Amino acid sequence: MTLRIRNRWKYLGDDRWDWEAFLDDDGSGELATVASVEYILHPTFRNPVREVSSANNQFALKTNGWGTFELKAFVNFNDGSRKKLTHDIELYYDPDTGVST
Repeated sequence: MTLRIRNRWKYLGDDRWDWEAFLDDDGSGELATVASVEYILHPTFRNPVREVSSANNQFALKTNGWGTFELKAFVNFNDGSRKKLTHDIELYYDPDTGVST
């Protein structure tokens, strides 16, 4: 399986970032087998469990915040199976916009 979580960020100033998490399959086509993604944010977020069922923008979850943490996600596949993934959210001042590796 080549599915993994990545994130994009944009520094807003005052130690705040807009960021989004998304699935990446490195071009393997596995995104087509995904039905939804249940993201588990840090417990300090309001509504820390969020489900994204739109394949548009690679099941992207958009939010904002001030710090990094380990994002957990359950990928729900069209065949009914489920896979847990994790990703350390990357947020940087410089460059002020970017994409995690």
